[in-house]
Amino acid sequence: MTIRIGTRGSKLALVQTGIVIKKLEALGVEVEQKIISTQGDEVTGVPLHEIGKQGVFVRALDDAILNNEIDCAVHSMKDIPAVRPSGLFTAAILPRDSPADFLAFSGPIAAVTIIGTSSTRRKAQLLRHDPGLAIKDLRGNVDTRIRKLNEGQYNAIVLAEAGLSRLGIRIPGERLPPEKFVPTPNQGTISVVSRADPSLMEVLSALDHPETRKDVAIERAVMEQVGAGCFTPMGIYCKGGHLVADVLSLDGKREERIEQDIETIEEARAQGNVLRMRAGDLIREAYQTLGISL
Repeated sequence: MTIRIGTRGSKLALVQTGIVIKKLEALGVEVEQKIISTQGDEVTGVPLHEIGKQGVFVRALDDAILNNEIDCAVHSMKDIPAVRPSGLFTAAILPRDSPADFLAFSGPIAAVTIIGTSSTRRKAQLLRHDPGLAIKDLRGNVDTRIRKLNEGQYNAIVLAEAGLSRLGIRIPGERLPPEKFVPTPNQGTISVVSRADPSLMEVLSALDHPETRKDVAIERAVMEQVGAGCFTPMGIYCKGGHLVADVLSLDGKREERIEQDIETIEEARAQGNVLRMRAGDLIREAYQTLGISL
């Protein structure tokens, strides 16, 4: 059978899709690639929270699967929202790469005062670390962000370390430890979403990595119970069953944090409920400030 794989057209998306294609071809599977534009790719001049809710990089690919235009799609799993359309299945989750953020800058760290990022999570975590920083919006693909850094529009920018690694980009800076700068749920993970077709799912399941699937499932269970969406300054990270999760105020001055060893999804959901109850005011405040309805 020939599997039709959908992908966004960004350089990183194509590299990630290429990783999946190479693995499938090594198994003797024929593959056809199709590029699909998403709302998140088309609207780049404003912060993501002004476009819409979580899923702006995913919906067009979901629709293409359900309309039988493609058989499956490759995603950065962090982009996939908690609520999924009926008839779709995460058929494979590849071994996780680095979950960490990377602060890119040149020169002495003491000279870094203006940092570019449009992520409310990254902004809040940076301000918690140093309230004197100026955080300015920055969107665009990796090349665009690095170009703006080199032009001097920012002293530093924040990028996902996994993305830099996959693109083969080496740039001065330092890794932000994920235990302190807790990443967004599922960061560093590539997933393959398909129709709930048993024959298709069987082929794609050969790419699945059970240990990564368990960790990201724990993260998603916490995320689903918190129910805050991707614009809340929230980080959730699990490695080998050890969970760290925090919710911050937009200015980084207040924080609710949990840290626990987790064995089951039920335990993860329970911890998510704990975090939701503790952080409810922070979540509501963030959405009111951003002008988004929960």
